[in-house]
Amino acid sequence: MSRKNKVKETLLKKHRRTQTKNSRSHNKPKYICKADREKMELEAEQAAAESKNTKVEQVTPSEE
Repeated sequence: MSRKNKVKETLLKKHRRTQTKNSRSHNKPKYICKADREKMELEAEQAAAESKNTKVEQVTPSEE
């Protein structure tokens, strides 16, 4: 194998390796610890409860 081809091959292999490493990280979702997940669930529930309360308050004054 000529020197030129060998250099080209090694550079291509290195490039392919970096591409596969980078593509793997994009497909994987970021890890969220259990405490943070529970906190997010509570916030979502509170937001849902608040939105229901505001809808009820908006409907009752217009009826009067």
